Amino acid sequence: MRRREFIGLLGSTVIAWPGYSSADWSGRVWRVGILDSGPGDQTTRELEKSLADLGYAQDKNIVLVKRATEPGLQGVENAILSIIPNIDLLIVGGTVGGVAAKKLVATKPVVFIAVGAPVEIGLVESLSRPGGNMTGITFEAATETYAKRLQILKEIVPKVNRVAVLHAPGDANVKFAMASLEGAAPNLGIQLSPIPISSSSDIAAAFDEMRQGQSEALIVIAGLLTLRNGQQIADLALPRHLPSCHAFRETVAMGGLVSLGPDLMALWRQAAGFIDQIIRGSQPRELPVQQPTRYELAVNLKTAKALGLTLPPSLLARADVVIE
Repeated sequence: MRRREFIGLLGSTVIAWPGYSSADWSGRVWRVGILDSGPGDQTTRELEKSLADLGYAQDKNIVLVKRATEPGLQGVENAILSIIPNIDLLIVGGTVGGVAAKKLVATKPVVFIAVGAPVEIGLVESLSRPGGNMTGITFEAATETYAKRLQILKEIVPKVNRVAVLHAPGDANVKFAMASLEGAAPNLGIQLSPIPISSSSDIAAAFDEMRQGQSEALIVIAGLLTLRNGQQIADLALPRHLPSCHAFRETVAMGGLVSLGPDLMALWRQAAGFIDQIIRGSQPRELPVQQPTRYELAVNLKTAKALGLTLPPSLLARADVVIE
């Protein structure tokens, strides 16, 4: 039976710690730096809840130090440089964050969250034996995920031929996403049109380029820049009648048509276990990289109606999240 969820994004930036009975770990109080990549502070709040469940209390046996970042690589690097002298452990979200941490943090432990291809881009030696000072959680459970997203678009719009691919060229994840898309496109009768954006100010012009190129649908490659600008992307796709497929259900809640990807909040909750193990003495090189435990298919029926589309019953039957 299909589970229906109605998604609401939280906008508060206040870090609140509920009252709970924390464990009394011996030794020093760890200072954990967090570079958040999620919508608002929701991902950080999910991490805090999981740490609370493990017995950690802010300013008692742990101190969480959050730093805001700009979406680009330089902005993330600046944030890391500003926070790293004052922390014992760094948590970074997204591929750009992982790449920046690999470059700048050599001795302190790093836990990455939602990185597309950590072995291929050189963050770890292997998933089972990371080596070095980094470990964490991947974003994709398999390299074929982008091909599946393209197949979903074709299922929704069988006559689609030209699909724009919105991406941030500075994100190391793009190479592997494009390889997956390019491998699937010929068999689906689809021509891909890669559209790069380097900042949020490029997005409007990117949609103009899609119109000029007569794109009929849109794939958005996951990354810090596209996640942060999910609302703008959804808002621009709808009046241009572009069915859009995303990696984050959060963007579908903002008005995107469909998404296939891991539960982003679950990935951040998952990271609490790494923090706990490292504080207790484990080394990142000894902790295998984990993969998402659950993938979700999300659809927005309101957006489908606005686009004049009727979603296939087979797709609706598979959907985990249906927004009406």
